[in-house]
Amino acid sequence: MAGDAKQLIQQHMIGLLDEVPALKPLKLVVGFDMIGRGDLQQFRMALPDTAVTKDIGADARIRVEMRREFFNLMAEHGAKTADWREAYHDGKVKVTGVQQYIRLIAQVVDKQEERDRLKRQTRRRGPAVET
Repeated sequence: MAGDAKQLIQQHMIGLLDEVPALKPLKLVVGFDMIGRGDLQQFRMALPDTAVTKDIGADARIRVEMRREFFNLMAEHGAKTADWREAYHDGKVKVTGVQQYIRLIAQVVDKQEERDRLKRQTRRRGPAVET
């Protein structure tokens, strides 16, 4: 089960980093606390290589806490950054740690989402035609 969780975390984080490429060079250790039925699984992920180990992650600058079932559901459905933001605001995901890192990640994600919105609007309108 833990091997599956490590793989899921790594695959999902690679997908999120592809969605927000500005986060790829970030050097950061993130601890994941997955709360299951009567137990707690802890994982440590080191960025930028997304190396995931089953470890308490004592050196983690950010800790992410959620129910294991919820993470499995989000990973199964290929959750994007907008889905994670909604889960955070709904209280299904708790993020603690160094506030500067948390704010930095939020700002980078906001800017990427804004760029994506502008690209979608430009595509809908089509190229500007000079007359």
